[in-house]
Amino acid sequence: MIIETDRLMIRDFVTKDFDDIHVYASDPFVVKYMLWGPNSKDDTQNYLSMVTEMQKQEPRLGYEFAVVMKENNQLIGGCGIHVCGPSQGELGYCFNQAYWGSGFATEAADALLQFGFRELGLHRIYATCRPDNLGSAKVLQKIGMKYEGHIREHMRHNGKWHDSYQYSILENEYNDYPNNHRRCLTP
Repeated sequence: MIIETDRLMIRDFVTKDFDDIHVYASDPFVVKYMLWGPNSKDDTQNYLSMVTEMQKQEPRLGYEFAVVMKENNQLIGGCGIHVCGPSQGELGYCFNQAYWGSGFATEAADALLQFGFRELGLHRIYATCRPDNLGSAKVLQKIGMKYEGHIREHMRHNGKWHDSYQYSILENEYNDYPNNHRRCLTP
């Protein structure tokens, strides 16, 4: 499966992506706000095995994609959408820090919204981020998601409880959002 945007090719992960995934997944700064990592090589291999198995699901409920720059075929991160209830999906992303601040996360996340609403037939898509992760919150706001609330200490990682901010967007809001990037060319 391939989704194209102006600058990106968003495709299923393949085995040869291991090194590029491990670069960002093992970076403590990149995973600072994640509830996983930093990855060991075994962690990255387990992730890659899990997502390639996910690609075989029927019906497929989980989509973890490689985000690749069209201009040089460089894998710069990952993004995903998971069907997690009746007509609902959860969106997420993680990028190599060398590519932060260039709008790639916004472009990929917007493409996933379009994929979720148009191809998967979802009614609502949501995402969470840690309260200190201001960059991720800005991405979610830029793609038209609305802040729903602060979820207190609902996730545990590394012996600590973590809060989240939750954002969501409904299909009709996505279709009506005036600043919608609509960068997705082909699902």
